[in-house]
Amino acid sequence: MPGINEVAQLAGVSTATVSRALSGNGHVSESTRQRVHAAALELEYVVSSNASSLATGRTKNVGVVIPFLNRWFYGAVLEGAESALLGHGYDLTLYNLGGGGEERRLVFEHFLLRKRVDAVIAIALELTESEVGRLHDMGKPIVGVGGTIQGVRTLSIDDPGVARLATEHLLSLGHTMIAHIGGNSDSEMDFHVPTRRRGGYEAALVEAGITPDPELFQAADFTLQGGYAAAKQLLGNPRKRPTAVFAASDEMAIGTILAARDLGLTVPGDVSVVGVDDHELSEFFGLSTIAQFPALQGRMAVDILMDQLHPGHRELASVNTPLPFELIVRSSTSRPS
Repeated sequence: MPGINEVAQLAGVSTATVSRALSGNGHVSESTRQRVHAAALELEYVVSSNASSLATGRTKNVGVVIPFLNRWFYGAVLEGAESALLGHGYDLTLYNLGGGGEERRLVFEHFLLRKRVDAVIAIALELTESEVGRLHDMGKPIVGVGGTIQGVRTLSIDDPGVARLATEHLLSLGHTMIAHIGGNSDSEMDFHVPTRRRGGYEAALVEAGITPDPELFQAADFTLQGGYAAAKQLLGNPRKRPTAVFAASDEMAIGTILAARDLGLTVPGDVSVVGVDDHELSEFFGLSTIAQFPALQGRMAVDILMDQLHPGHRELASVNTPLPFELIVRSSTSRPS
């Protein structure tokens, strides 16, 4: 099997230049880089990951920490990150923290500190000061997705703004009896997503001159099944049946549509439904939603990480970058009959 010496000889450069050209670390002119790559391709030379790691101190591997693996949203962010990392020549090691506090402690106190990753992307995890400190002490760049973290470059969504936009859409159609399916203290997440979305919903109602009604709120766990059960409670009450429902996730909104149909109600004739996420099944169900582009979030996180990993990266204007969101109107919302 040919080695780096043979590549250097064929390209007419030093072995150090071959190393710089193939690793992307250090300056090499574009013409030299192309000549080295052509020589390596002709000789079918493959860079040893172990040797490269020893020479550069880099593993070309990024650790991604995620709270759930079986939720569509988190998987979509992960898919976007993985695609972008592959494009930069990086591997990905996934740490799923669905097992609870002890699992999280082991990941941050042991696994991420064994120098097996160059950097860390934390998806929807509010890292503690000690977790951030350990990673910074080891010189590992961090990017957080989902909310602001002290001392960390982050991408965050305006959850109250998302909820306001969804509620204002229903208000603009003429609805005043608007229910909300979201989380409570038992289902609280990092960055307080359920609480923040409920706050945005209530703020939109107050601004429209409507007093939020506690009877028009049902807690659920951000799953289709949870949304279905909560909607059965809201829509099964003929004394105070809402004409519209804002669900804090598309999975709960889809559960609401199924519950309405099982109760003999039509969507949107009897009840309008709007969700958040733009889930892959949203279009199939005709669900109006607030899209927050999870795959894009993953790609943006990798772009920021690459800026931190490579010398001479551009200075970024802000520690926190707001994430885009957009109202997508489909057939699940209309004026009240």
